[in-house]
Amino acid sequence: MKTQNNTVQQAVESLKNGTMILLFDSEDREGETDFVIPAASITPHHIYQMRKEGGGLICVAIHPIAAQRLGLPFYADILRHTDINGNGKILRKLVEKQGDIPYDAKSSFSLWVNHRDTFTGIPDRDRALTISRMGNLVQNAMDGKEVDISIEFRSPGHVSLLRAASGLVHDRIGQTELSVVLAHLAGIAPAMAICEMLDGATGLALSKADAKKYADGHGLVFVEGRDVIQAYNNPLNLDD
Repeated sequence: MKTQNNTVQQAVESLKNGTMILLFDSEDREGETDFVIPAASITPHHIYQMRKEGGGLICVAIHPIAAQRLGLPFYADILRHTDINGNGKILRKLVEKQGDIPYDAKSSFSLWVNHRDTFTGIPDRDRALTISRMGNLVQNAMDGKEVDISIEFRSPGHVSLLRAASGLVHDRIGQTELSVVLAHLAGIAPAMAICEMLDGATGLALSKADAKKYADGHGLVFVEGRDVIQAYNNPLNLDD
């Protein structure tokens, strides 16, 4: 029988090998399962799988330290401090307010980017290039190397960057933070490509039960957010 720690360990080993996993946040939050794979390992086939069998938004979750070093703001802060043609007051009204998001206090959205070597930026090959190169840049940022995101990337683009909360799961327990924590546990670059799994029949998120069936049918590890948090808070017990 799988224990919680064994499941997280299996997820960690999969991510170390560049293999996709499924990550469920919690019943009392979004109640969604995401495809998760290291950004540096993504291929056009993974993009195809995410958009065809997931159907949600394909994003890159980034560690807060790397996000700061790359100069990635929260998009809400851009709206707060932008005044174009005197429309600053209108733009500020767009910023999410307390209670606007039923499952959280704030979103993690930052910039939308394309790699400069892409054409339109939306085909599977283009998005795979953008995401994989972002994974490499995040690793350089975490290693303390000098980084300039504008050399390789332009904005706006077709890949959404997500900035994890500064305290990770201690401040926020979204897929953004949970996936970055998994990267931390795996000892890999903390830039993770994620995409929600949706249900075409109901028009809602794919149920947890159906996501588990998908994982079993495709040989993927299914891991829950609560177990990821437990492993993060008790790292010495991860191999138990």
